[in-house]
Amino acid sequence: PCRMAAPPISLKGRALRYLAAREHSRAELLRKLAPHAQEPGEIERVLDDLQAKGFISAERVAASLVHRRAGRLGDARIRQELQSKGLDADTVAQALEQLRGTEHQRAQAVWQRKFGQPAPDAAGRARQMRFLLGRGFSAAVVRRAVQGAPDEEA
Repeated sequence: PCRMAAPPISLKGRALRYLAAREHSRAELLRKLAPHAQEPGEIERVLDDLQAKGFISAERVAASLVHRRAGRLGDARIRQELQSKGLDADTVAQALEQLRGTEHQRAQAVWQRKFGQPAPDAAGRARQMRFLLGRGFSAAVVRRAVQGAPDEEA
């Protein structure tokens, strides 16, 4: 017997499939759906509808990213990832406000998991510092974490 091909997935169906996997910002969905659009304005209409129904939320995108990534990354890297998702400055600032004052503990935890003990020499300390800096932790926090200085909360 002849099998019929499955009908193509609608833009709304694709968007819902992406949203089922994880929170997506409007900008991310726009980028992912663009290759599948048949007519101008079609994506905007679908996204407006999903946003009106509460399926798209910048706040949920930010909270989800912070929850998933804060344990491994510093504030600068989290800010960059939030901005890359097309979130507005207020949403980014609110998300980073949740992390305020925790960067040293997070850097210390990452350092402990990766290295566990102070480096025996300057080259080793430099390597540990580069690792943490690459994760987006600030230089002052990295210096304190690698030197094992106690946390001086403000």
